[in-house]
Amino acid sequence: MDNLSSYIDHTLLSATASETDIRKICEEAWIHQFKAVCVAPVYVPYVMEMLEFCPVKIETATVIGFPMGYSTTATKLFEAREALQNGATELDVVMNLSQFKSMAYLSVREELKQLSDLAHEQNALLKVIVETAYLDSFDLYTACEICAEAKVDFVKTSTGFGPGGADAETVRKMRSILPAEVKIKASGGIKTYEQAIAMIEAGAERIGTSSGVAIVTRA
Repeated sequence: MDNLSSYIDHTLLSATASETDIRKICEEAWIHQFKAVCVAPVYVPYVMEMLEFCPVKIETATVIGFPMGYSTTATKLFEAREALQNGATELDVVMNLSQFKSMAYLSVREELKQLSDLAHEQNALLKVIVETAYLDSFDLYTACEICAEAKVDFVKTSTGFGPGGADAETVRKMRSILPAEVKIKASGGIKTYEQAIAMIEAGAERIGTSSGVAIVTRA
């Protein structure tokens, strides 16, 4: 794929990621023209500064309620609002799995709807991480339905911190459930060109990975 770079959210969410590390992924994103750089909220202003004069538009993504998702709605909204004020253009929020597993589906949907409305008011995208490794078939269907009802932009497979990452069969199932306007971001354990292509062929329109350079160069 000649345009594979345009699918990649070049990601660094390690607990020990330094400013030097963030500068490096920004430089790599600039060189390879990745779709976005995804970093911890504390680094959003720095990424904005690093990419300010990039001739190609690279989105600045950050995470909300990461990685467990069980922050209160008020906390997630505060995080999201601050990230947007700092320049983030995409928010990857973790769905509240604790509430979801308690079948508090209305509460989960309301939280996501509030976050979706907030992001869209600022012309930003909302991606919802459902952590598919914790979901059975019924859960996956229900989570996708909730995300669609909340009018989110993407449903994302995983944080990369859970018990499993993305797999093509799950992405394929998600694509069969979700309406066309809700896209899929495959994330978690995607390290090779072949894996990335398999996810895209299954229906993913974004690839979240810390191995973006290796993937596009087939290193």
